[in-house]
Amino acid sequence: MRIRADIWTAAVIRRAQSAGAFAAIARKGHPEGGVILVKLNLLNGMAIVLTPMTAMDGTRQWLRGTGPNPVPDGVAEDYLGRQIARDPDCWVLEIEDRQGRWFFDEPVS
Repeated sequence: MRIRADIWTAAVIRRAQSAGAFAAIARKGHPEGGVILVKLNLLNGMAIVLTPMTAMDGTRQWLRGTGPNPVPDGVAEDYLGRQIARDPDCWVLEIEDRQGRWFFDEPVS
């Protein structure tokens, strides 16, 4: 059973803020089942977008949706716009952190 999207995002925001980063919900989707996209804003005009995927064993993992390297913020926003157009129930959680840290335990590839 998955944690509700609204609860998961609130927990990640608290973890980020307690570590000295800023995090906020940039777009609210369906409170229970919307897919969560995470935008890591590196505060230098570059960003990374993480998208969730389910591993073969059923656990959640994250994929760098915009590729292995940071991309210009506009490219990240375009990517998010395309995902929102496909799934209007999705969430966007933005984390601003110069170090590019994400504040969840699932692996990122």
